[in-house]
Amino acid sequence: MATTYSNYVSGRWTASADGKTFEDVNPADVRDVVGQFPASGAADADAALAAAENAFPAWRALSGPERGRYLLKAADILERRADEVAADLTREEGKTLVEAKGETMRAVLIFRYYGMDVYHRTGEVIPSASAGTLMFTRRVPLGVVALVTPWNFPIAIPVWKLAPAIAYGNTVVLKPSSLAPLTAHHVAEVLHEAGLPAGVVNVIHGAGARFSDALVSPPVKAVSFTGSSEVGRRLAVRAAEQGIKYQLEMGGKNPVIVLPDANLEQAVELTISGAFRSAGEKCTATSRAILVGPILSEFTERLVARVKSLTLGPGTDPETYLGPVISKSAQEEILAHIALAKREGGSVLLGGKAPKGEVFAHGFYIEPTVVGNVTPEMSLAREEVFGPVLAVIGAETFEQALDLANGVRYGLSASLFTRDLNRVLEYADRIEAGLVRVNGETAGVEPQAPFGGFKGSSSYSREQGRAAIEFFTQIKTIYFDRARE
Repeated sequence: MATTYSNYVSGRWTASADGKTFEDVNPADVRDVVGQFPASGAADADAALAAAENAFPAWRALSGPERGRYLLKAADILERRADEVAADLTREEGKTLVEAKGETMRAVLIFRYYGMDVYHRTGEVIPSASAGTLMFTRRVPLGVVALVTPWNFPIAIPVWKLAPAIAYGNTVVLKPSSLAPLTAHHVAEVLHEAGLPAGVVNVIHGAGARFSDALVSPPVKAVSFTGSSEVGRRLAVRAAEQGIKYQLEMGGKNPVIVLPDANLEQAVELTISGAFRSAGEKCTATSRAILVGPILSEFTERLVARVKSLTLGPGTDPETYLGPVISKSAQEEILAHIALAKREGGSVLLGGKAPKGEVFAHGFYIEPTVVGNVTPEMSLAREEVFGPVLAVIGAETFEQALDLANGVRYGLSASLFTRDLNRVLEYADRIEAGLVRVNGETAGVEPQAPFGGFKGSSSYSREQGRAAIEFFTQIKTIYFDRARE
């Protein structure tokens, strides 16, 4: 019988108010029920928000280094438990164990980064026109912050939001995805074991939108969201109506541009890594390969030959390169994108189907897919697929390739493969993306670097690194004048 898990509210493990639950299943084999989780509603959200609001004054009153010590302790605990957490992450989300362990260790690094960041300055001294005046700024916490996180990075994204939020003095209500709740449960366990005061972080589970409005209402002062554009825009409207600060990261349609002078072996390998690791379920995944001039045919041949060698299977198999996609609905949506590409004139050069065989019979698998003859007006060239599908697009010139790369509503990540420094500088200046790579894959960013996109990929704010302080705090300007004798 599957284990039943709880919400984490005010330092205690609690069932949902109405006792309802939902199942978390293994996308590699749906017969494997990972656990039963609370199907929380508005009452549960209200309880978590009240706990966070009650905990805020005492938490804010601690010094930054005092708060940082809890994060450093959490990092140590998570590192000790990394193998266990990674195994559960693979079981409920589907990515390979190697990737799951890497993501878990990234969360360890994030905890440590923000555990030490609290020793850095949080304000500055500003010259005043008055000789007798000391003028300076301080960054102060916002209050209660709601975090809504996705299933595709079920430990890295929750931690890169909650670690800076609490390091800078806020209290948190985290709502993880219902498709990967066990990993977030482990985060709550780690923080509980680290001795984090009750109410500073609260984790509530739920399927669907039963309590989304409650998380974008007072006493919430800010909400940070990663997920689909549709949900993000709806959240932004409600947050604006309530006067709540918001931060959105909503996906991408990320290109690689390959010029004729590029190292094609390197370009092929990193394009494949960006497109097919994690089954393409990354907002920074490579979605379009834009090939300039005469290399279209050779690059495509090399690409298809290499993709043929990739192993599709359960993430627990050490030979697996990419595992299943997250759910039946995701599988159906990805296959619908491929079918539409074929109707619009695209040619499926490899893959394009749900694989047959006993190992795949009870999971949500899709063959790694390469589609050629893709033109700019086709849906596959414009819309995010969020799966193991790569569109191959030809361009006659570098100028045309840049126009193609920029000609979509997203602007999250992009990469250029070339040895031409002039082209690199022009590309870096003109590409409309928040994460710009040269001779590297589109996916991946280090925790100390700001992360976010242009255009429809974000709300023009940044996560991670020192940029996180800009969202999770507000500035107070202080004038200090001498008292008259």
